[in-house]
Amino acid sequence: MKILVTGGLGFIGSHTVVELQNEGFEVVIIDNLSNSSEEVLKGIAAITGKTPVFEKLDLREKASVQDFFKRHSDVSGVIHFAASKAVGESVGNPLLYYENNINTLVYLLQELQQKPDAHFIFSSSCTVYGQAEVMPIAETTPVQTAMSPYGNTKQIGEEIIADVTKVSSINAILLRYFNPIGSHPSAEIGELPMGVPQNLVPFITQTGMGLRAVLSVYGNDYPTVDGTCVRDYIHVVDLAKAHVIALQRLVNKKNSDKLETFNLGTGTGSSVLEVIQAFEKVSGQKLPYTIVPRREGDVTSAYANTDKANTILDWKTQSTLEEAIASAWKWEQKVRNSR
Repeated sequence: MKILVTGGLGFIGSHTVVELQNEGFEVVIIDNLSNSSEEVLKGIAAITGKTPVFEKLDLREKASVQDFFKRHSDVSGVIHFAASKAVGESVGNPLLYYENNINTLVYLLQELQQKPDAHFIFSSSCTVYGQAEVMPIAETTPVQTAMSPYGNTKQIGEEIIADVTKVSSINAILLRYFNPIGSHPSAEIGELPMGVPQNLVPFITQTGMGLRAVLSVYGNDYPTVDGTCVRDYIHVVDLAKAHVIALQRLVNKKNSDKLETFNLGTGTGSSVLEVIQAFEKVSGQKLPYTIVPRREGDVTSAYANTDKANTILDWKTQSTLEEAIASAWKWEQKVRNSR
C-alpha cells in the first residue's frame, strides 16, 4: 500500500517514514525542504535499508499537487505533516501560516476526495486546547480560542477535515501532539532546525555544544512547580509509532467514526527547568541559561490525558524524559562532530 507522507523529511515526518517502512508500507515523500534536508533520505535508508521515493514539491502550488496525484494515482493514504509550526513566528507573520497550513490542506483533500476510499492522518497539536483550565487534557476538553495564528491554523484544519469527512469517502484521524523531542536511537535522523531553534530541546542541545551562548527561559513567574512553563515531552519514536497504528486502524476499517481524535503524549508534565536538569544529568555538564520575560502565545501548562490512545489504539509511550533527552544529545553530538 502506497502512503504519501507530506513533510516526510522533517523531524516527525522522517521518523514516521522509518516506522512505516519497517511495517511494510511503500512510502512516497513530498517536502519543499524549507525546514529539512535531502540528506535525511540517507539516514532513513541507513535505518530501514530502503530509500523512499522523494519529490521536492511545494504544496502551496495547487497545479503541482494535482499533477502529483495524477502520477501517483495509487496513493491510498496521506499522513500530513507539512506545515509551519513555530508559535512565535506565527504571531509575527500570520499570513505565512494561513497560506502554508490551510491552503495546502485544502489542495490535498480536494485530490483525496476523488478517490473511492482514502485514509488521512492529520498532524494536529495540543495548541487547539488553548490554555485549558483542567489538567490533564483529554479529547473531551473544550477547544479554546487559539492563543496564536499557528494554533488557529490547527483548529481551522481540524474543522475543514471534519466537514470534508461528512460528505466524502475520506476517513480521518486527528492526532493532537504534545511536545515531540529526541531522535532515533541510531542517531541517523533527528531534529535539525534551520537557523535558530524554535523548540526548547534543540536549543538546549545546541547550547550544550556551544553553538548558543545561553538558553533563554521565557518567564519564571507562572503558577507552576518552579515558575516555568510545563509541557508534556514525548519521544519522537513513540509518536511516530502512533501514526502507523492510527493508519492501520483506518486501513483495517477498525475506526468507529469517519473522524476520530487522539491525544498523543506521555501523560506527565515537565517544567522548562526540569528539562534543563534532565539534560544536565544525561550530559554531565551545566547548562548556561537566563530568565527573560514571558513570550506571547505561550500557555502556562499543557499535558495529556492519554487514556483514549492507550485503550483504543493500544498505544503508549515507552521512553522516559531522560531517555528522550539523551537521544537528542547523541544526535546533536553526531551532527556537530561530523561537520
